[in-house]
Amino acid sequence: MTVHTDTISVSTRGNSDVSNITSELAGCIKRSGISAGIAHVFCPGSTGALTTTEFEPGCVRDLKEYFDRHIPPTPPGPAWGEYFHHETWHDDNGHSHLRASVIGPDITVPVRNGSPRLGTWQQVVFIDNDTRPRTRELFVTISGE
Repeated sequence: MTVHTDTISVSTRGNSDVSNITSELAGCIKRSGISAGIAHVFCPGSTGALTTTEFEPGCVRDLKEYFDRHIPPTPPGPAWGEYFHHETWHDDNGHSHLRASVIGPDITVPVRNGSPRLGTWQQVVFIDNDTRPRTRELFVTISGE
């Protein structure tokens, strides 16, 4: 079995910015020379998340609006107060950590014929939930034959 490591760099606007990284992942797989196996992508950091979705404007908007409704930047109502995370670090990204935790920091995709095996309308996306623009380095590990 061969193991190949790589990185994907993603510049984001923050605030649940969704980036399609499918072609970058396909490039990592191609460079690896692995034709059958798995590709694992991991985001170091606690406010980034990886998942799959149909990367089209309506779906991306639905995803962002879901988070704004269910994990808003400001907690709902005076009974809640602030996110407890804000008490620890005196910052503004408690909701960012919750959003990332719900989705998760990694994804594993099957590799066959040297390509990621995804559904017709399925893309791999990175979601930067932090409150500021930044550049993220995602770690890619591809293993197989």
